[in-house]
Amino acid sequence: MKNLLFAIFITNLISCGTQKQITTETSIKTPEKLIFTDLFNASINDSVNCYRIPAIVTATNGDLIAAIDERVPNCGDLKYSKEINIVIRRSSDDGKTWLPIETVVDFPYGQSASDPSMIVDKETNEIFMFYNYMDLDKELNVYYLHVTKSSDNGKTWSEPEDITSQIAKPEWHKDFKFITSGRGIQTKDGRLLHCMVNLESGMHVFGSDDHGKTWFFIDVPLMPADESKIIELVDGTLVVNARVSKAGMRYTHTSKDNGKTWKTEEEPQLVDPACNASIIRYTSVEDGYKKNRLLFSNANSTDKRENMTVKISYDEGKTWSKGKTIYKGSSAYSSLTILKNGDIGLFFEKDNYTQNPFVSFSLEWLTDGKDSLKK
Repeated sequence: MKNLLFAIFITNLISCGTQKQITTETSIKTPEKLIFTDLFNASINDSVNCYRIPAIVTATNGDLIAAIDERVPNCGDLKYSKEINIVIRRSSDDGKTWLPIETVVDFPYGQSASDPSMIVDKETNEIFMFYNYMDLDKELNVYYLHVTKSSDNGKTWSEPEDITSQIAKPEWHKDFKFITSGRGIQTKDGRLLHCMVNLESGMHVFGSDDHGKTWFFIDVPLMPADESKIIELVDGTLVVNARVSKAGMRYTHTSKDNGKTWKTEEEPQLVDPACNASIIRYTSVEDGYKKNRLLFSNANSTDKRENMTVKISYDEGKTWSKGKTIYKGSSAYSSLTILKNGDIGLFFEKDNYTQNPFVSFSLEWLTDGKDSLKK
């Protein structure tokens, strides 16, 4: 009888300990596991050599539109390839699932379109997609600047419009000029703004005051600056965050008078291997959030396209976090967006331009629990 009671006691003790252990384990919050969804991969399409130059935006209805170059005969840039098309994929569930590839721009062989970028007009619910065009058979090395528009959250697109004469000088006809890929912005007063680079005469800001009916450019060159991104600070200051060759870091150009004059500074906090990056506003106090937040993504290295990282700033870009690595390996161009559920979306080039994944994560994950939209 004593042995039986002792056995029951031991069994209950083990059972209680096991139950306590299970309770403890299930109460621990497991960290987010990043899920990489490769949206465009040439290995599944024998007719395409590679996909390059990612751009992503969130439409006003919450849909995601991811755009990219479909480079058919080779992986070369615009002037080296006679067939580059602009294609997209769309998602209506914060990137969990995606519709098949859709073609937005496809010219006859010999004419190519490259470097997609987009601006979402939150007042008209329209999406503007910009790209660079070249007829390699008739005008090799002559760049034209185009835009197309969607009024139904990326489902259909208008016929392309050539806006070269509106945002570039006639004497620039044969210059190496291009609209930078990724995205532009809409300012608080409704103006659309974007970046166009002329490698001979500097980077210029261009935009529209009438929701894309007409376009203007600000004839003030910014140097040094290659592919660039523009943002608006909470006080209305404009900031251009620029790629610069052989600098090992980003440069910033700041204007407090709507682009009439600019202050140029090195940005050693944002090391960079001379590669396209992304910078966007995440939250602002005036929109009802408790903090102003900016986000920045790039290949976080001084000389190699690797270590895709996202950093956050709480003081309008004066200081930046050390950042959190999204992918340590080969990575290049990137494009950020904010999902309708409040998470952060990133679309970037991975593994020597063979993959173009989308990945999303929360502010809490990015900051290791130190910040969240709920705080």
